Amino acid sequence: MGEAKQETLAGMKFNRAVRVEARPEKLSDSGGAVLVREALERTGLLRSLSDAIEDPRDPERLTHPQKELLATFVTMLALGWRDQDDADALRKDPLLRLSVSERSGDAPLRDDPEFAQTRNPPVPQGLASQPTLSRLLHRLAEPARLEALRGGLRECAERRLLALNNGRKTAHLTLDVDGLPIPVEGQQPGSAYNGYVHDTIFYPLVTTSAELGDMIAVRLRRGNAGAAEDACEAIREDVQWARAHLAHSVSVRIDAGMPSEGLLRMMEDDRVRYVARLKNNAVLDRLAAPYLKRPSGRRPSTVRTWIHECRYQAESWSRSRRVVLVVVDEPGELILRHFWIVTNWRADKVPGEQVLARYRRRGTAEGHLGEFKDVVGLKLSCSPRGERSEDWRGQIIGPVRPCDDPFFRANDALLQLCAIAYNAIHMLRRVLYLSLPVEEHGWSLRRVRERILRVAARVSLHARRVIVVVTQASARYWSLIWEHWNALDDPLPHGR
Repeated sequence: MGEAKQETLAGMKFNRAVRVEARPEKLSDSGGAVLVREALERTGLLRSLSDAIEDPRDPERLTHPQKELLATFVTMLALGWRDQDDADALRKDPLLRLSVSERSGDAPLRDDPEFAQTRNPPVPQGLASQPTLSRLLHRLAEPARLEALRGGLRECAERRLLALNNGRKTAHLTLDVDGLPIPVEGQQPGSAYNGYVHDTIFYPLVTTSAELGDMIAVRLRRGNAGAAEDACEAIREDVQWARAHLAHSVSVRIDAGMPSEGLLRMMEDDRVRYVARLKNNAVLDRLAAPYLKRPSGRRPSTVRTWIHECRYQAESWSRSRRVVLVVVDEPGELILRHFWIVTNWRADKVPGEQVLARYRRRGTAEGHLGEFKDVVGLKLSCSPRGERSEDWRGQIIGPVRPCDDPFFRANDALLQLCAIAYNAIHMLRRVLYLSLPVEEHGWSLRRVRERILRVAARVSLHARRVIVVVTQASARYWSLIWEHWNALDDPLPHGR
């Protein structure tokens, strides 16, 4: 086959010396795809997922092995390509082809059909198509494979967190548990209108490693689920896993709407320390009334905060519990603001000021959830397309419970892949945090993507070697990341 010819596309009116040309060169705007694949490789995530998830396809007729399909899905999500149709438009991108392939050398970039067919298995001439990725997603929706995906997400977080502590469990870890509303379009099984957010949503339950930002678990729930629905089982499972793999002591932080007698009792019985905000009610307002008086004297121009220790027992509670009243005096406000925090930390061990400080660090976790939605671009869109029918009354004939619906489980699988992609980008950010001077800290996930992942690169082939050329501005950050890769290669026996 002859090589593509150089083609002049246009000239520019603002500067007639500028001319746009299309040349048969291996160029890419996704240079960071190799970094994402390297992160997945260093953690061993793709290998463990491939071993845990059975591939029912005939191995003699495969073009894209399952490990490559998983790498394609996660890499595209990490780079911001959230639609499966994007794989068709990017199927010839050299760095995406190179990053997701299991073939060594320059084989992933060889476009010779005769060469591709002589390999065993055959070398694909580009990325997998949208139908292939869609079929993968529905295979992953099987309960056993879905559970393997959840295990892969935890393993990704475990590898990074233990690498921070030389392969050993840390002394203490806080888990943040919260709901994350995800707006949906169309008729997604399990989605529903939620009166609290005034939108049709899914309402997954997300567990993160608090201030460190790693995703530990995501569980898809129907859109009209209560804030505390499934929280008791989820928190117990996540705490037990974190105690076994990450930390000797684990505490939990939750927001208002989730504390219930069952949940609080479970954590107390399991000796889990918790900090949770309570919704204000008439009884709590009467309890707070004596403290809602501004002291005499001129008000300062700064915010003032007062802490008061109390005991409180709601009607649904089986016992009284320690609650901390926080009263805030903000400049320009006529009325003092107040809220309540319930905790089982002992007052002599953790005074009220420290309880408030622990709760306020929830803002960091909420920021991570915001980045998860913004950067990964959550878009769950596995809709039924003719697979289910209606009876004469217009009612759907088919699964009723969301957990039994294959399309709901496919959206759950997509959510797990999105969380894995988030952990991969977050891993790069935390490596940069270790390498950069203090004045350069504060990188957002979006900045990581724009400055490190979505960078221009040129690929050249020489003596069966593949050379990726990036700009000097990107090379500085890439070299800093490479200095800390080796920590992720270490095995995990110390943390077990």
